[in-house]
Amino acid sequence: MTVSSEEELRKLQEIGKIVANTLQSVADILEPGITTAELDDYARALLEREGARSAPELTYDFPGATCISVNEEIAHGIPGPRRIDAGDLVNIDISAEKNGVFADTGASFAVPPVSPTIARLCRDGRRAMWTGLREVSANRAIAGIGNAIGKFANRNGYTLVKNLASHGVGNSLHDEPGEIATWPDKREKRHLTEGLVITVEPFLSLGATWADQGNDDWTLLSAPRALTVQYEHTVIATRTGPLVVTLPN
Repeated sequence: MTVSSEEELRKLQEIGKIVANTLQSVADILEPGITTAELDDYARALLEREGARSAPELTYDFPGATCISVNEEIAHGIPGPRRIDAGDLVNIDISAEKNGVFADTGASFAVPPVSPTIARLCRDGRRAMWTGLREVSANRAIAGIGNAIGKFANRNGYTLVKNLASHGVGNSLHDEPGEIATWPDKREKRHLTEGLVITVEPFLSLGATWADQGNDDWTLLSAPRALTVQYEHTVIATRTGPLVVTLPN
């Protein structure tokens, strides 16, 4: 999507706020003993209350309103009977549509007690995302996003999962310009155009470099097995820099 009118901007900001507030609300009830299905049901109710529809259900017939991935699962986890335990690392990815416009956000949460290593991983996962977001500006090289995140990861002793990418969003869940690497990619020669809407969502890990297919048609597992976090915002490339639309109230 390329935002070209105030009406398009308003719609994008509206759905961006809805998914951001939903993510925050679901995180607030995350505790030992709750199931991923209960978290998903809560998110669905919040989205429906705002007149929004789950993007993975709408687009891919995904078996859940949200993707919830625990520990070794790093993306596209199916909500179900799995109970959250103390010490788990839980990724919640929420994307939705309203009035024909899509927004996408996500974050990883460590359930107490949290070890210093996991606390640092979560902190640095957010830092990696913002490192990439700061590279989003009209007419700048798309490769700058992955280059900046790659430098951050190397400097701090992390790996990046290299088959889960950022992407265009807005008119659809996965929109033009297609996939955008959140790691250094010498083949990337494109530039960000003014008004272009994308996600920035690095997968920062304590050793994984790939996402393997799990035991179902959806869930992806870290390879090699290592704790991994993902943080994601939807952002517009403007002449003055990044305009993030998925910040909660």
